Amino acid sequence: MQPDFSEKRPRHGINEKMKTALICGISGQDGSYLARLLLDHGYEVIGTSRDAQMSGFANLDKLGIRGRVRVVSMAINDSRSVFQVLNQVRPDEVYNLAGLSSVALSFEQPVEALESITVGTLNLIESIRFLDREIRFYNAGSSECFGDTGELAADENTPFRPRSAYAVAKAAAFWEVANYREAYDLYACSGILFNHESPLRPERFVTQKIVAAACRIVAGSKEKLSLGNVSIQRDWGWAPEYVEAMWRMLQQEEPEDYVIATGKRHSLEEFVETVFSSVGLNWRDHVILDPTLLRPMDIMAGWGNPAKACGKLGWQAQYKMHDVVRMMVETQSTAAAVL
Repeated sequence: MQPDFSEKRPRHGINEKMKTALICGISGQDGSYLARLLLDHGYEVIGTSRDAQMSGFANLDKLGIRGRVRVVSMAINDSRSVFQVLNQVRPDEVYNLAGLSSVALSFEQPVEALESITVGTLNLIESIRFLDREIRFYNAGSSECFGDTGELAADENTPFRPRSAYAVAKAAAFWEVANYREAYDLYACSGILFNHESPLRPERFVTQKIVAAACRIVAGSKEKLSLGNVSIQRDWGWAPEYVEAMWRMLQQEEPEDYVIATGKRHSLEEFVETVFSSVGLNWRDHVILDPTLLRPMDIMAGWGNPAKACGKLGWQAQYKMHDVVRMMVETQSTAAAVL
């Protein structure tokens, strides 16, 4: 089954007011899928980029929705810029998906991680507080905040033990949102999402790196795929399903935080084996384990318990790791065949 990249038309009731959503970080994987979802629900969708005129929006193009989304310039670490955009757009819902998105890169750029995530989140919720309008706010949390979950799946009551600059920044942003929700009665919540993948992932993410390399090798490339620690375990889901959970969080009567996960864990070695076997190859013949790719600190096991999301949001992951691999490989293979 191929992922659905088709463009769909909005649905409105005759007397239903069109909602406006502001997506900060619209050019990324989650922002693009969320934009498509909101358009399908009849929203006016506005996205932000540091320089809207110069930025590329390839993911929006791939989904066939670039012409239906308005993009404005906003520097999320600049409080004046954030306030001006919120005041001009007057959104009903704000989705904060902006900021540095790479755990590995955060070891090299810790200041950027803290400024773009922690300061950026604070600028958004401070602006919402001062505007004093009915704005619902979603914050992209991260399972990285939990650190190593070990043999127990993390839920909303699991303590945070961040092990990277990215995770520290995400943990701080989570508590900022919780504090503003309680202190100022904002409708603000965080989704603590475990790993979620799609063909829109860039190759700096290990899942897409593996899929792209396997497809090139089966097509004749003589390259070797270099990986670090393949013993780590993760909870991998399908990104288009996870943005549905984001939207559902903002449709509830009361704002709450939710863990979003499949509830299943697999090692990176299993992921690699599944990818290579799906194209008829033995991964051990094509993969090199490179100790220089090991992180200063890594999480050995990370998986989540989505029971609260299932019970309160009616959300449950339909696609698990093997499904995700199949759809990513199919898309990559189709793209390679076209080229």
